[in-house]
Amino acid sequence: MNKHILPIAISLLLFSSSVISQRIQTEQINTNKFRQLNQEFSSPNMFRTASGAPGPAYYQQQADYKINIELDDLNKKIYGDEIVTYTNNSPDQLDYLWVQLDQNIRSKDSPSLIRDSSKLVEPAYIPNSFDDDFLKKPFDGGFNINHVRGIDNKPLDYFINQTMMRIDLPEPLKTGQSFSFKVKWNYNINNRLEDRGRSGYETFPSDDNRAYTIAQFFPRMCVYDEVEGWQNYQFWGDGEFALPFGNYEVNITVPADHILEATGELINRKEVYTKEMMKRFNQAKKSFDEPVLIVNQEEAEITEKSFSKDKKTWKFIAENVRDFAFATSRKYILDMMAVKIGQDTVMAVSLYPREGNPMWEDFSTITVVETLKFYSDYTFNYPYHKAVSVHAHRVGMEYPMICFNFGRPNIDGSYSDDEKFGMIGVIVHEIGHFFFPMIVNSDERQWAWMDEGINTFVQYLAEQEFGKKYPEIIYPYKNFPSDRGPAEMIVDYMSVDQNYLAPIMSNPENVYSLGPNAYGKPATALNILRETIMGRELFDYAFKKYSNRWKFKHPTPEDFFRTMEDASAVDLDWFWRGWFYTTDYVDIGIKEINQYYVSPNPSEELKKLLIDEMGIPRNSWRPLIFLDKFENDKENNKEKAPLDNSKLLNNYLNENYSKEEISNLNIPKYYYEVIFDKPGGLVMPIIIDIEYDDGTTERKKYPAQVWRKNDLEVRKVLTSNKKILSIKLDPDKETADIDVSNNSWPKVESNSDFDNFKSKIKG
Repeated sequence: MNKHILPIAISLLLFSSSVISQRIQTEQINTNKFRQLNQEFSSPNMFRTASGAPGPAYYQQQADYKINIELDDLNKKIYGDEIVTYTNNSPDQLDYLWVQLDQNIRSKDSPSLIRDSSKLVEPAYIPNSFDDDFLKKPFDGGFNINHVRGIDNKPLDYFINQTMMRIDLPEPLKTGQSFSFKVKWNYNINNRLEDRGRSGYETFPSDDNRAYTIAQFFPRMCVYDEVEGWQNYQFWGDGEFALPFGNYEVNITVPADHILEATGELINRKEVYTKEMMKRFNQAKKSFDEPVLIVNQEEAEITEKSFSKDKKTWKFIAENVRDFAFATSRKYILDMMAVKIGQDTVMAVSLYPREGNPMWEDFSTITVVETLKFYSDYTFNYPYHKAVSVHAHRVGMEYPMICFNFGRPNIDGSYSDDEKFGMIGVIVHEIGHFFFPMIVNSDERQWAWMDEGINTFVQYLAEQEFGKKYPEIIYPYKNFPSDRGPAEMIVDYMSVDQNYLAPIMSNPENVYSLGPNAYGKPATALNILRETIMGRELFDYAFKKYSNRWKFKHPTPEDFFRTMEDASAVDLDWFWRGWFYTTDYVDIGIKEINQYYVSPNPSEELKKLLIDEMGIPRNSWRPLIFLDKFENDKENNKEKAPLDNSKLLNNYLNENYSKEEISNLNIPKYYYEVIFDKPGGLVMPIIIDIEYDDGTTERKKYPAQVWRKNDLEVRKVLTSNKKILSIKLDPDKETADIDVSNNSWPKVESNSDFDNFKSKIKG
């Protein structure tokens, strides 16, 4: 059988393919979107290999901290001192160290306060906006550095440049050496809701209490590596953090009636917990089905009236973490639940005031549990002993083992679906950040998408799994109503004026809309990569390989891109370039469809082409099988068993096939030449649904490489014994196509927004 297929294929397509080939060669414009990313990428080296894995010379620095801090609740101030031990594992000799002073973004003279343009709002201001812009005194924030000394208490020379402090070393720090220094400092804590910020305090007017969610509260070492040298890019507010791993010993002194949680293991629990709390804690360690209240709401409501003048010190140790944060208040309710991750038991913890109930007691801890399970299955087993979700109005922020999450019901305890799903979603997102970037430690200051976008992508998968496990929570929705991830959710952003777009591969300080740029678009890109380009099996294997290669290390974008290709054997340079390095958008359309049938004689148009343009005489036509166009009008429609009219084809079949073989041949009756064009710049696969006249449908998918030799249009021939009634492009909206008006044949006429508006108006 097989030996007969090639001759008939050649005979059928000999003429048409030669004509098409000539036309493409003269019209082709190749923008080379499939060229390799060699120019954009750094050369592989001994530190980072071409496969995307750490190389044999890979190193990272270590910063260990011993910190003592005291929270002054009355004056809303933090006092602290620390000993930092910095170990130089690089092959370089260091003459100075760079330390981050992120609180300096709140200094009165901080350039970040005046870096954005401003304007007067006409004709009137909302009172609180007028107050913020013209009446309010600037917050007196920023670190007050009391001293910087060596371990011998001798002063060290240092220089503060905005949010960075350079410490000049008395002697160069050589490879393998460590250097310890002391810093004493204090600063005024900001009101998060008035002065904004990732951390600070919230005041509760009803009882004159405060809840503190505290981070970036101590001078922290910068990253030093072979990619950037010192990563001392200033903290302007949008770009987050680049930090080395280390070990922490932290003592936190707060009012004695406070309940506190923090990064690390609480090592003096019996000193700060009551006997009843210890009893409940031991019960929680064995409770794998539901949370156990360590401090219940009734107890919290009594405590929030106490205002103790005594103090209590909570002591924590944390190994191999990149940062430290804590939350404390006398208002807090505390619950815990155990979850098995691999062979280890992890405590899922929630900390919240009564204002968070009933939502927090109902949903927070179980959301932590399910998130830890899913992320562990999808990447690597969560390595720390606990994961804490803290209620913090209007903020979502993450640190090792602890995160601050919004979500608050009305005063009467009622809440909308938006509030519920928003709270669950932000907890999934912030707990997810424990994996990216708290463990897979990317540089947030430079590449926001590497933690926000990757995490938002996994968040979407986790939310969908959460919805499957808890249908009663998401009822009446069939699936969890995720607000990022699916392709169609990024269409509006990718449709905006190009003057207000920046590539994903941009510093977060330099984009107009950080949310869609760093969260939504990369999450959509990875979702498309998983569902449409690579397939789940290949993608999931490669993604897990990346996660495990770079846990507790510092990956770059290239390490991610290279690993995804290396572990899957899928060339994705065209994809990374289009989605991450440009602001191109997806718009693929059906430009034209020509319908043909096998004809015994050439049409008049074809005769002219054969003789006048191609110079083929009539006596050379005999070996050709002619394809003739169906006319669009009914009068000339030649839909009468066209194959019966082609004597040459029938003779060819009889000469080369037996009657039995002919009966088994699938001889097409209809031939459709579909011309796809690409008004948008992004290369994507072509996915179509074909509807036939017998009511059946068929899906065809052409890989993105179909555009590799012509970036403007692609022609594909469809053959069938059934008449095609319609063709629909991107039927499941999985490519983020911004204009679907050109996605159907015959063209589907749709009403304008104004027409739809008019149709709703009566009278």
